[in-house]
Amino acid sequence: MESFFNVECLIRLFLALAMGFSLGLERELTNKYAGLRTHILVCLGACIFTLLSIYGFPTFADGDNVVINNATGIRDTSRVAAQIVTGIGFIGAGTVLRNGPMVFGLTTAATLWIAASIGMACGAGMYDVALVATLMSVAVLTLIRVFERRILPSSGKQVKRYKVVIYLNNDDVEKVYEFLTGNVDNMTDFSSKKLLENPEKSKLSSTFELANKKMMNEIYNKLSAIAELDSINLQELNG
Repeated sequence: MESFFNVECLIRLFLALAMGFSLGLERELTNKYAGLRTHILVCLGACIFTLLSIYGFPTFADGDNVVINNATGIRDTSRVAAQIVTGIGFIGAGTVLRNGPMVFGLTTAATLWIAASIGMACGAGMYDVALVATLMSVAVLTLIRVFERRILPSSGKQVKRYKVVIYLNNDDVEKVYEFLTGNVDNMTDFSSKKLLENPEKSKLSSTFELANKKMMNEIYNKLSAIAELDSINLQELNG
């Protein structure tokens, strides 16, 4: 019985590691804030805490009615595992960032949350639930993105992600920021800094999504009308 218990625990731990790797890999490939190591550790940690909750606090007797040393006489297998649900909220909150009116990292926080639940399923020996939940989660993270980009846009064209770098006057940074916020989709990594060689100029960079590269010509023309641009460079990040 002791040997089976050890083998069973190892199976659950390695399965939790594999499931956490599967979720973290998608986040890593899409360059999100929490990647492989974070998701693996969250899933593995949830599994360990669940194992401790189930097996780490014995009652007066085991399955053969033999008295166990240092037994508490009280066994609530949910008291440790229940704290995982609360504790994971602190880690998830750390991945949510706010930049002005924009909020980033909500999907990553939700992925960490689901990683913890999958780790708990592994720790409880519910392999079928853990496997199906992992497959469903990976499918949501990958296939839904494709659906959003190819089906939901009214143009019917695939949305691609671009990085733009603009050199401009300091006074025009706020104008460009407000324009991009209202005219592009899913803008992230917005930053601006003054040039050392010319403090009156700034370098502005940001990433966002467009249905096609031709839309950038329209954006450039509109930006040129509201701000004095020294140069603008557009780089496609995917596709």
